This record gives sequence, structure tokens and C-alpha cells, in this order.
Amino acid sequence: MTDVRRATERYLGGDPGAGIESWHAFSFGPHYDPDNLRFGALIACNEERLLPGACFDEHPHSHTEIVTWVVEGRLTHRDSTGHETVVHAGDVQRLSAAAGVRHVERNDAETPLTFVQTWLAPLEPGGEPSYEIVRGIADSTPYAIPAAGAMLHVRRLAAGERTAVPDGRYVYVHVVRGEVQLDRQKLGPGDAARVTDAKDLDAVAVSRAELLVWEMS
Repeated sequence: MTDVRRATERYLGGDPGAGIESWHAFSFGPHYDPDNLRFGALIACNEERLLPGACFDEHPHSHTEIVTWVVEGRLTHRDSTGHETVVHAGDVQRLSAAAGVRHVERNDAETPLTFVQTWLAPLEPGGEPSYEIVRGIADSTPYAIPAAGAMLHVRRLAAGERTAVPDGRYVYVHVVRGEVQLDRQKLGPGDAARVTDAKDLDAVAVSRAELLVWEMS
């Protein structure tokens, strides 16, 4: 079954006065929706836009795997375990909050920053926080999040190109840019498809496109 959620259905959040705009795909903060709490391991998929100088001040997380994909611009990350990193487009950043961690996210560049941040529920709570960044991840190299039983696939497609969607109990396809055809439905930027018991599905690029595909057990 394929459940398409449009970009226009996302919950609008952030603080525009502070240069922050957020679009939430799942129940989030004051936008509580008991029928949209999670899909597989996913509990949040947020599109964030920060103007130059904008910042998410230090805040806590726990029992969450936080994976960040920069669409454009540069993201400066600092956390309470001592990591301070600049994340570029094409990098994958993972912060395992475990029993508790605090972090800051800001745009120190002179150009706007856009990123997609996904939160996943771990299979087991607790543990020690950890951090990893993979520079310039390739389409052919899935990124595993064993703590959440999940795998991230990045797909960059030329117009007309076809790519197989992984078979799986839960598959989440998020369109970063461009348009694709999936299961007889056209998806554009910010649209997502939640596929249950995915099998033998392909995504076909209507235009040049970039996808984030989560495969979950």
C-alpha cells in the first residue's frame, strides 16, 4: 500500500521572525495528530530553512536517532559530546541521542540553508550518545542505522531514469528536488510516499530528481 503525503499537508512550524521556517511530516509539538505519530521507525521528517545567522539554540534530545541531509547551504552543528562540524550538501550526519544529548544547529554562512532532518526511534532506549558524519555519500552506498533497524538510500536521477525502490515492510520515499512517478502517482519537492510491504516498485524521474529513501524492518 502506498500512502502519498503532499508537501502542502505538512505542519508549518519554526519562527519566521527569527529566520526559521519548518515543515513537519509527522505529529510535532503543538501540531498533535494521534493518527500521524510514526511510520515504521520514523517519528519525524522535518524540512528546515534557516536564513543567514538563524539558529536553533541549544536544546536536548533523548532516545532518538537524528539523521540530517543538507539540501543547500552549510549547517554548523555543535553538541554536548564535543563535536563541532560543518555539514555540506551531500553529507550524511547522524547524532544518536541515546540517554541524552544537547546540540545547536545554526547557519553561519551568508546564504540560506535548507536541510531535511529525520528522527528515528531506536530499537532499544538508553546507551551513550554517538556522532558520525559521512562526507559525499554515493548513491550506491546505503547508510545503515542499525540502532533503528533502518537503511538510508540516496537516489539522484536524471530525467527518465528509473530506480528500484527497496523491498521492505516499511519504505519511506521523500522527494528532495525534482519530480518522480511512483506507483502511478507523481511526486514533487517535499512530497513523500509511505509504502507498506513494498515489493517490486520503481521510481521514475519525470525531471532531474533527488530522493531520500528509508528502508525499515
